[in-house]
Amino acid sequence: MSKIAVIGIVGESVFLSVDAFGKTGETAVATGFHRELGGKGFNQALAARRYGASVSFLGAICRRDVPAFTAEAKALGITPFFAPKEERSPYAVITTDKEGDNRVLVYRGAALAPEDVDAFAVEIASADLLLINNEVPESVNERAVALAKEKGVRVLLNPAPYRPLPPSFLSQIDLFTPNEHETAGLDAYENQVITLGSKGCFIKPLSLALPAVELAAAVDTTGAGDTFSGVLAACLAEGLDLRTACEKASIASAIEVGRRYVINSIPTREEIEKY
Repeated sequence: MSKIAVIGIVGESVFLSVDAFGKTGETAVATGFHRELGGKGFNQALAARRYGASVSFLGAICRRDVPAFTAEAKALGITPFFAPKEERSPYAVITTDKEGDNRVLVYRGAALAPEDVDAFAVEIASADLLLINNEVPESVNERAVALAKEKGVRVLLNPAPYRPLPPSFLSQIDLFTPNEHETAGLDAYENQVITLGSKGCFIKPLSLALPAVELAAAVDTTGAGDTFSGVLAACLAEGLDLRTACEKASIASAIEVGRRYVINSIPTREEIEKY
């Protein structure tokens, strides 16, 4: 079994369903409510785990949430490494309309520090791939990448949310998975898979555009990009070539958007292999 180390944020996600987003000054009435653990890193970790990889996850949360969050992560098959903090755990509110489009508001809360990564060093060193994103401080990712490179571990960066990053850091990344709005500053790098939503993805090193997989109408697009990155990482860690890995990740995203919310929407390997 391949192994992936993931670093990111984890916290409670509350989903509210509305018929339509309210205009400025209007109050939109929610027709549905759902709560689950979420965060880009945690979603990506679960996507990789559902595909079949062994996954360790590092995130910072409020000290009082450690027992409950640990139990939830373990129930999902993820090995959690939670850095306890005094600040409140991250919290997100996701509003989805009847077309499946969403708006996300995030309170970042407890944050990782570089020294927290040192406690995760063994997991990074023993992984086939390190998966990171920009929801944690830049210093945290820099420390993680330095540890990975010391042990020859490949690094996949999902550069979301966008922030400018120094070339000295970018040059150490083995693969980027930006969406079309997150490619700024990456023009010099061929090692990119650019996700294009309903238009599919573009595999830059192969100069290949893969159309989106159409399985069912989109119900909720929340977590689609995270599902893509997580499954892509799991496929690459397993030794699949980049095109095949992207094809499987695209199928996974297509399945995920056809369901509501994220945790229960991320598909298993068996579901992906059906297509």
